[in-house]
Amino acid sequence: MADPATRGYRLIRGGTVAEAESSPAAKAEPSGRPLPLLSLDTEFFWTSGADGILRITECRSCAALIHPPQPICRYCRGHDLGIREVSGQAVLAGFTVNHRFGLPGLPPPYVVAQVALVEDPRVRLTTNIIDADPDSLELGMRVEVVFQQDADVWLPLFRPVADQPELAPLPVDEIAPERFGEYVRPMVRQDKFEDKVALTGIGMSRIGRRLMVPPLALTVEACERAVADAGLTMDDIDGIASYPGGGNVGGFGEGGVTAVEAALGLRPTWHNGGIETFGPGGSVIAAMTAVAAGLANHVLCFRTVWESTFNELMKAGRIPSSGGRTTSWMMPFGATSAAHTLAQNAQRHFQRYGTTRETLGWIALNQRANAELEPTAVYRDPMTMDDYLGARSITTPFGLYDCDVPCDGAVAVIVSAVDVARDLAKPPVLVEAVGTQIVERIEWDQSTLTHEPQVLGPAAHLWTRTTLRPADVDVAELYDGFTFNCLSWIEALGFCGIGEAKDFLEGGKNIARDGTIPVNTHGGQLSHGRTHGMGLLHEAVVQLRGEAGARQVGGARVAVVSSGGLTPGGAMLLRTDS
Repeated sequence: MADPATRGYRLIRGGTVAEAESSPAAKAEPSGRPLPLLSLDTEFFWTSGADGILRITECRSCAALIHPPQPICRYCRGHDLGIREVSGQAVLAGFTVNHRFGLPGLPPPYVVAQVALVEDPRVRLTTNIIDADPDSLELGMRVEVVFQQDADVWLPLFRPVADQPELAPLPVDEIAPERFGEYVRPMVRQDKFEDKVALTGIGMSRIGRRLMVPPLALTVEACERAVADAGLTMDDIDGIASYPGGGNVGGFGEGGVTAVEAALGLRPTWHNGGIETFGPGGSVIAAMTAVAAGLANHVLCFRTVWESTFNELMKAGRIPSSGGRTTSWMMPFGATSAAHTLAQNAQRHFQRYGTTRETLGWIALNQRANAELEPTAVYRDPMTMDDYLGARSITTPFGLYDCDVPCDGAVAVIVSAVDVARDLAKPPVLVEAVGTQIVERIEWDQSTLTHEPQVLGPAAHLWTRTTLRPADVDVAELYDGFTFNCLSWIEALGFCGIGEAKDFLEGGKNIARDGTIPVNTHGGQLSHGRTHGMGLLHEAVVQLRGEAGARQVGGARVAVVSSGGLTPGGAMLLRTDS
């Protein structure tokens, strides 16, 4: 692999600064890769390489290193913070070889990695590994910083040290995966808001690749179908909830509450829209709390994606790219996709628990087999394990079929007060419990190492709000933006033990429609299409109503649904009204 650091740099070796052949100029020619925004609290980090010294925020009260920089120490809550010079020595804690995603100035293949600083392994930097054959990289290798100047910033890249000692112990999670349940808060009160609400209507628009339809038109389709499904009229709708709300979210939204209210002429007594919630299903959970509090009787929740059309229009120059500087700590190193983070977590799961690519393959094959029975699924052709393993690499260990299907479509769900729900057109689906607690750090590259972040906490929280147990669940619709998301939820929810997915998934029978716990019965996002979790909720309601036709799971009375995808996740336990 070509070394992108071809210009001057300074290298820290053993606490001393070794000058490269040419010193960096005051400002270098920009490479074209996304560069970080130099803000008041981050400029020190991105310009540290000017003198070859890596610097990290430090709490002077407890000596903890804090990254990303914060105005308070998350460990002792102290306010006496400063900037500390560190050695630039680190341990390779995770890596993925990117083959699919390319950026100006950073063509594939390249290595995206997380390195843990030797001074405080709780601090992990996202970076690129250079000067190394990717096939020679191993977790636990010692690496050292190499600064690459790019315009007015110095990017801290890393390379393996010349004299490689024995592999170092890998950094551990702040909370071990097996212990998340110990950190779940008890219920505040025994009367649950879940008992006051029901799901009464569902609707899905057309689903497809590059439909070239305005996103709001898809939203209206789904909303009209959900309202009709519930036997309501638009005049009955007194609440609106959306994810991710308005704003510039690319091909992942229709304009939020403002756009839908304007299109449908609603006059809601309550509305909510935003991205900082319990995954894409967070709008539905927010609606439940509003209905339980008496702010509305019928809340229309919707989620629209038009990523396929958005990308097509952007390629044609009809939608401008955002450009400019980034506040991300990951994008300057080409970590532009959730795939880059989850691929590293999957690799750590492989290393710790013996999981393999075939383990993930059984998830992909299961979803495809289910999609064959769902006429609206984007991908319905049969798939074999050889097809899965032979597909082109995206970012190791993920291949093409580990990734969900970008598509256009919208899904709507109506949350109603339970005392009026039983008078509507369809039998209500009741809400047994939700799981929402944040236990671990939210930042992607500072969070759990071995599972999808923001899964273990919500899953543990869910089971504290019900007397039902995993063995009571008849069908599981689990977020599968990537195969590894689904694996993480399977373990987190207790369908098998932590680290036991390899044996549980072997052969795929346990998650098949006639298996121990049928998973993603409509094909999930891996084959049906990326509807960002709301399609999974739609399918759960269909199954509990007994309306799934050829893919119906017999006797389905309890379903669990999860949403997330590296956002703060959430889970819902649903049941029939009998």
